[in-house]
Amino acid sequence: MKISVLSDGAWGTALAMNLVANRHDVTIWGPFPDYLEEMRNSRTNSRFLPGVRLPVELRFESDMAAAVAGCDMLLLATPTQYLRSVLDKLKPHFDPERHLLVDVAKGIEVDSWLRISEMVESVLGENRYAVLSGPSHAEEVSRQVPTAVVVASRNPHDAELVQTTFFNDNFRVYTGDDVVGVELGGALKNVMAIAAGIIDGMRLGDNPKAALMTRGISEMGRLGELLGGQARTFSGLSGIGDLIVTCTSGHSRNRHVGEELGRGRKLPEILRSMGMVVAEGVTTARGAYALARRVGAETPIIDEIYAILYQDRDVPAAIRNLMCRSAKPEV
Repeated sequence: MKISVLSDGAWGTALAMNLVANRHDVTIWGPFPDYLEEMRNSRTNSRFLPGVRLPVELRFESDMAAAVAGCDMLLLATPTQYLRSVLDKLKPHFDPERHLLVDVAKGIEVDSWLRISEMVESVLGENRYAVLSGPSHAEEVSRQVPTAVVVASRNPHDAELVQTTFFNDNFRVYTGDDVVGVELGGALKNVMAIAAGIIDGMRLGDNPKAALMTRGISEMGRLGELLGGQARTFSGLSGIGDLIVTCTSGHSRNRHVGEELGRGRKLPEILRSMGMVVAEGVTTARGAYALARRVGAETPIIDEIYAILYQDRDVPAAIRNLMCRSAKPEV
């Protein structure tokens, strides 16, 4: 199958490598011709996935028309806040019957507060769409570490096509139909990872982190259901699975932001130090907060992370607010 990956970032590159290993014809599209040329010549992605050798079969193309010509599958791997501009570039060359769009980004668009499937429809109109998500760091997938994910689509045949396209001995893919739940699980867990990082940065120990993750998945499911997702999805790979890996791994950019906040650094300083590396949870916190207000969901963890990031709330005060809420049943 001919496939184009619309991003030169770490996750798109790792998935491109997996697809090449499955003998697909894969092209990486990126907006910066000079950097693509560097990737082509060095066979590395030194900026986003250093230390990993790229296969010689992997192609690179900065012209959108050339990148998607003859493709059957397009991977949407661009960070959420930049994806709309990429979709605008894709639109003149998009074939809604031929092109199966596979979203592998995780987030909510700022200001519109649209999920990625909603954003895609607003730009491209009717389309074939699937979302692939789960506990899957690019650094490990690129090194063929055993990984399991889920792909959801409203069309079961498209879900099965993505499953067979990606599936191999090191990359296990399950199918589902809850597009809303899988999208929200991948987005909301990044907010919880910031909270987990704060706990690590303050060296508070294991008890609060375990409590945070447990109450976090409950909060994600509560908000997710009100937004149209299925409760069981949040108990799966795209929910609790992704939450666990993002809250515990040194690879997690969102956990890193929280860890630095817990050490007393301010958000603008942290983001400047990260350069072009994107922590989706920072913007997703705004979207999650807005969506929770819209549907009347109780989201105390999201509310406190939003206040820390955007209202300059003191971190210890946020923890006190969570611990001193009125007593209530667990469920």
